Amino acid sequence: MLYNLLTPYTEDLGFLNLFRYITFRTAGAIITSLIISFVFGKPLIKWLKKRQVRGQPIRSDGPESHIVTKQGTPTMGGLLILISMSVATLLWADLSNRYIWAVLLLTLGFGAIGFADDYLKLARSSSEGLPGKIKLLGEVAIALGVCWWITEIADPGTATGLAIPLIKDFMIQMGWFFIPFAIFVIVGSGNAVNLTDGLDGLAIVPAMIVAGCLGVISYLAGNAIFATYLQLFPVPGAGELAVFCGALVGASLGFLWFNAPPAMVFMGDTGSLSIGGALGTVAVIIKHEFVLAIIGGLFVLETISVVIQVLSFKLTGRRVFRMAPLHHHFEKKGWEEATIVIRFWIIAIVLALVGLATLKLR
Repeated sequence: MLYNLLTPYTEDLGFLNLFRYITFRTAGAIITSLIISFVFGKPLIKWLKKRQVRGQPIRSDGPESHIVTKQGTPTMGGLLILISMSVATLLWADLSNRYIWAVLLLTLGFGAIGFADDYLKLARSSSEGLPGKIKLLGEVAIALGVCWWITEIADPGTATGLAIPLIKDFMIQMGWFFIPFAIFVIVGSGNAVNLTDGLDGLAIVPAMIVAGCLGVISYLAGNAIFATYLQLFPVPGAGELAVFCGALVGASLGFLWFNAPPAMVFMGDTGSLSIGGALGTVAVIIKHEFVLAIIGGLFVLETISVVIQVLSFKLTGRRVFRMAPLHHHFEKKGWEEATIVIRFWIIAIVLALVGLATLKLR
C-alpha cells in the first residue's frame, strides 16, 4: 500500500525513493509484523482463554506428560500470525503484484480450514476436528485455484516447468501435470508443518528459518542480474515475495515470544496449515520446490516418520517408532522437551544452509 501510494511522489520528495527498494520494504514488513504481534499478543491470548476454558484438547494417546504440562493452554494462536503477517504485507508490498495476492489467498484459505478444525476440536472437547477427507478436499480445492492462477501469471516459458537443483539451464516441462505436482507441494507442506507442531516452539522456528531462506531466494530470482549470475531461472515479479516472507518472519518471531516454553498459546491448525501452505506456494512460484524439501527437511522427516509408522503397523502389526511424529518418539525415550526442540532447531538451521548452498552449486 505504501509503495503504491508514495512512489508517484518520488520526483518531488526524493527520500520516498526508499519505498522502491524491496529490501527496505522487507525490513519494514518484518518490523511491522513483529510490533503488531507484541502489541496484540497478550490481549488476543486473554481473549482466547476466556472462550477456551479447557484450552486445546490433548490427545489421549499422546505422551502422558502433555496431559499435565499442556492442559489448559489456549489454541488458535495462529490468528496472531495471520493478522500481523497480512497487515504488514498489505502495508509494505506492491499491491499491483499478483503473486502477493495469490500467496495471501492461499494462506488465508488454509488458515480458514485450520480455524474450522480448531473450532470443532474445542466445541467437541476432543482432539478430533474436521474429518480428514473434508479437510484435505478443502486444501486441494484452494491449492488448485491458486496453482492455476500462478501458471496464468508466470512467464509462459517457465510457468509449468520444474527446475532441478545443481543442474543449470535445464527445466522439465511438465505441462498440465505441473498443477497436480504444485498442489502436492503446497498441501504436503501445509500438513508437514501441521505434523511438526507438537511441542512448544518446535514448528515456528524452523518455519521462520524456511521463510527467511525463501525470502532471499525470491529476491534473487526476481532480480534479473542476480538470477543470471547465480544461474537461476528468473521469475519476473517474484522479488516482491521477499516482502511477504519478511512479514511472515516478523510474525513468527513475535509469536515465538508467546509460544516459547512453557507456551502461553498454541498456534493450532489455524497457524500451522496456513504457514506451511504459504511456504509451499512461494516455493512453487519461484521454482524451488526441491530446495524447499531441503531447507524444510525437518518437516519432511516428521512427515516421513508418520508414513513409516502407519505403513509398518498396517503391514506387519509393528511400530518402528515408539510414537509418531518423530519428536514424540524422542519424548517416549525420555528426552526433555527443551532438548528435543533445540536439537531440532539445529537440524533446521543446518538443512537451511545446505539448501542455500544449492544456489551457487550449479
